[in-house]
Amino acid sequence: MTVRCLARLLVSTMGTRPYHATVTAEGHLVDSGVLSEAMDQIVRGGASFAVKEFTLGATNLQPSRAVLEIQAPSRGPLERVLGHLVDLGFYTAAVAQLVVRRAPKDGAAPEGFYSTTNHATQVYLDGRWQRVRDQRMDSAIVLDPGPRCRKLRDLRRGDRLVCGHDGIRIIPEFKDRGRADFGFMTNDVSSEKKVEWVVGHLADWIANRTGKLVVVAGPVVIHTGGGEPLAKIIAAGWVDALLAGNALAVHDVERALYGTSLGIDTKSGVPVEHGHQHHMRAINVIRLAGGLKQAVRKGLLKDGVMHSLIKHTVPYVLAGSIRDDGPLPDVITDCNAAQEAYWQNLRGAEIVLMLSSMLHSIAVGNMLPSWVKTVCVDINPSVVTKLADRGSHQAIGCVTDVGLFLHLLWERLSKTK
Repeated sequence: MTVRCLARLLVSTMGTRPYHATVTAEGHLVDSGVLSEAMDQIVRGGASFAVKEFTLGATNLQPSRAVLEIQAPSRGPLERVLGHLVDLGFYTAAVAQLVVRRAPKDGAAPEGFYSTTNHATQVYLDGRWQRVRDQRMDSAIVLDPGPRCRKLRDLRRGDRLVCGHDGIRIIPEFKDRGRADFGFMTNDVSSEKKVEWVVGHLADWIANRTGKLVVVAGPVVIHTGGGEPLAKIIAAGWVDALLAGNALAVHDVERALYGTSLGIDTKSGVPVEHGHQHHMRAINVIRLAGGLKQAVRKGLLKDGVMHSLIKHTVPYVLAGSIRDDGPLPDVITDCNAAQEAYWQNLRGAEIVLMLSSMLHSIAVGNMLPSWVKTVCVDINPSVVTKLADRGSHQAIGCVTDVGLFLHLLWERLSKTK
């Protein structure tokens, strides 16, 4: 249905505006809130708008289309408003000239470079819309050999970069009504019914996926007894990569060698005499062996998450931090190198399961395109909220004990194969 008369109702009158632009958006503009957010951004930015065309999709699966004319008193407000609208999926006319400038030096972009979002992005190049590859947020778009996202530190002097917002089109992820979002983070989220709901959907996604399942895990997985079911899930072939820090591996080894995690007996929950030393002794055993893989090969490490990963040749990355004890020889202590290793293992991910690790989860969320299904499990709801605040709106949040969650997930998956 075309509602041209809607233009009369949705015009913000702010006098004569000499600077103007026409923008278009297609997609699920109404149920996703994109159209109302765009109008708010225009008014807050000191501009006005007129709805030139609006076509409403007849069903939830059919896209809508909106054409807005933006007017502003000067070029500055107009440019700022257009920048916000591009991030929402609006684009200027397809014939708009893509602004291209060269990087002035290694590791830096020219002023006004376009900074990417996590949504699928296209640029109008050589007379057609072309998909930007390696989509991730907070990157630049380089054009050679084809449009792709690249981190600032990886730019080289002379690289051709997209600047401004003309000739750029973002395709926001469709918000499936059958898929929860951060509004799910209410007090009843941690009820058994809600946890089982998330586990059930996740198990179905995992069983029917065509891409990779990547797990991001913190040491709380071991502290809460989730190491055993996670090791079983890995051994059964469900996991394609694991991303974590030094602490997960250290306490996993501690549990395998001494039956404790942070000095607490994992079966009785009682502190063990001199248990506070166990994680350091565990680190030392692995360092003496030369690394985790060598410890498995020598028969020193016989069970646990790391043993399961190594035995079943599942890739893993351990990223270091300033707080690390040891660290284990397998830990990548260069943060840029660790980030790149994370990024390489996230390629082709269809599902990412984030398990009680605030910093690693947020870091991974910043690397993911918006079409990757993301499940964040944590006893602390602020972890999921912080992930949302940084732009990873595609995630499902589940507030619960991660050990319980993994036991339930293993129960469901074990009945699948």
